[in-house]
Amino acid sequence: MHDNFKNIHIGKLIGRYMQERGIAIERASAFLKVSEEEVEQMYTLKSLDCDVLLRWSKLLKYDLFRIYSQHLILYSPQDANKSEYKKKINTELPIFKKNIYTQEVIDYLIELVESGRKTYKQIQNEYNIPSTTILRWRDKYRKQEIRENE
Repeated sequence: MHDNFKNIHIGKLIGRYMQERGIAIERASAFLKVSEEEVEQMYTLKSLDCDVLLRWSKLLKYDLFRIYSQHLILYSPQDANKSEYKKKINTELPIFKKNIYTQEVIDYLIELVESGRKTYKQIQNEYNIPSTTILRWRDKYRKQEIRENE
């Protein structure tokens, strides 16, 4: 499910998760208060309404919104004028820092390099993450793995 945060097809991911967990379509139909045909139709949709996605997340006990958050972390462009971040923005919305990488994203990026699917330079160019950051993550988590295995 975590292989590709770039091209999200949430319906396919939900269908795959339902199948992997052995959750009956009848249960989803009852929980979502829709017909089984409508559940099947949702599996074909690239995107779903937020309320529907929230109900799926509750049913599956899996934060489907996080898939989109990971996409934003990896693929949203950096602000060309970083000084804008320092300015106070008058908003009632919560302000989040972009560069808070989850362990899942860190593991994904390290695995891309270690598997040979991407180089440090490719990660730097595609995700706008300095290669030194990837190296630091790799060294940090390797040391943790070694300590855990001792």
